[in-house]
Amino acid sequence: MLTLAARQILYEDNHLLVVDKPSDVATMGEQQDRPTIARMAASYLKQKYHKPGNVYVGVVSRLDRLVSGVLVLARTSKAAGRLSEQIRQRKMSKKYMAWGEGALESAHSETPRSEDWSAISEASRESNDWMEAEHWLVKNETRHRMQVVPAGTLGAQQARLYYRTLASWKDSSLLDIQLVTGRKHQIRVQLAELGHPILGDRKYGAQRTFATGIALHCYELTLTHPTLRTEMTFRSSPRGHWQNLPDQIRRVLP
Repeated sequence: MLTLAARQILYEDNHLLVVDKPSDVATMGEQQDRPTIARMAASYLKQKYHKPGNVYVGVVSRLDRLVSGVLVLARTSKAAGRLSEQIRQRKMSKKYMAWGEGALESAHSETPRSEDWSAISEASRESNDWMEAEHWLVKNETRHRMQVVPAGTLGAQQARLYYRTLASWKDSSLLDIQLVTGRKHQIRVQLAELGHPILGDRKYGAQRTFATGIALHCYELTLTHPTLRTEMTFRSSPRGHWQNLPDQIRRVLP
């Protein structure tokens, strides 16, 4: 069975396992003959600690199969319960970068230098650069995808996020995204609704490809440790096809 490589482990202790998920690998739920991050994590822990029998790996949140970046797993049921509660109370935050089709200007269109990244990623939502997107989503069972519907539609869930443009190049833009809610395919369907589908995301209308997966990466996750009660932040730099972007864009990647 495939296992996690050392470079994919961002943090590990008796309660947490934080990994840098590659694209095109599901978090969980695939057929037994296909790898998932949950199975790879269990294999990694089993081999590293010579554990007999099954190894507990708690999936408290997911990244879509086509999405890369920071993913936290729980190593105990107690940790899983406490992390899940943080998610329900919206106390776990995630930040993403997305490469979307179409030029999208921000309030300040100057391309930041690479050394400005920490200021960019920590900027307040109240900054004039940020814009809010709010939609109501339901799952279209026939098309196996989420779709935007009017508020008040039966079964619809509110989806909110903040976004801003970090850089634009010809007919595409690099966006910084901070989730407020965590709905299925939320960023993908909301950006598509705004007219900026993510590169490679054919399901939601993208016309351009992005090698393996789609151009959506979770670059930062902040949580409170389930036993230490201290705030912890984990970061991941995008790899692979992200490095083939134009120089003007690539230099603002973390």
